[in-house]
Amino acid sequence: MQKEIANKTFDNERALYNIEDTDIHNCIFAGAADGESVLKECKNYTVNNCKFSLRYPMWHAKDFSINASSLDEKARAPIWYCNNGKISNCEITSIKCLRECNDIQINRCNISSEEFGWKCNNINFSDSNIIAKYIFFDSKNIFINNINMTGKYSFQYVENMHIQNSKLDTKDAFWHSKNITVENSRLKGEYLGWFSENLTLINCKIIGTQPLCYCQNLTLKNCIMEKTDLSFEYSDVKADITGRIDSVKNPKSGIIKAESIGEIILENQTIPCNCKIEIKEKENCV
Repeated sequence: MQKEIANKTFDNERALYNIEDTDIHNCIFAGAADGESVLKECKNYTVNNCKFSLRYPMWHAKDFSINASSLDEKARAPIWYCNNGKISNCEITSIKCLRECNDIQINRCNISSEEFGWKCNNINFSDSNIIAKYIFFDSKNIFINNINMTGKYSFQYVENMHIQNSKLDTKDAFWHSKNITVENSRLKGEYLGWFSENLTLINCKIIGTQPLCYCQNLTLKNCIMEKTDLSFEYSDVKADITGRIDSVKNPKSGIIKAESIGEIILENQTIPCNCKIEIKEKENCV
């Protein structure tokens, strides 16, 4: 039977340490004592409509859910080394949220957190807004659906990720990533996807300078490229582009098809470049 903790304020160190089988609701974790790790080493618990304003509140948690709660700037590094959790309808503005966690579902959240989701595994992230300079660094097995993201160095060293129906406003996204598929999404930034391996973009709009260079086994299907100059340098690529590419520079191998290309630059090559480049007929409009 679940125990209940309701309508209380806690500010002591490890205030609810090692609790089990507990429902926590309408509580505040803040106060003069400024205690750390209020819910450390807990398992099989739920948190509803609570406010967190203390450092490291949830570490080493198992089998938990957090709903309709807030974690503010004072709740630094709030969710680390956790397994099998659900985070829903939350407002999170704490730095370094989610680190070395496994099997976590995140949905309907608004998040602003630098270094979000580092070294995690098996994360399902949906229907949310996030601002994060670094997101999911060195993480694996990520599924993302319908997120609006503002970032900078996003998804570096990520492996096995599927993104769909999302808007990503970022800079050096997907650097050194492996086995990534992005569908029906908008990717805006600079230097997209450099040094990636097995990156596939399907029905995507790609915006920004010098995208998709030094890639291995890069695939673009039915994509639009806007303001994309110096594209595909030294990449192994199969690209089918609707519309124009501003310029293509020294693609290594494969084939690039587009309705128009502003400039094809084949010069000063440091490795042999034998990619086939085709101008295809524009699609007829009815």
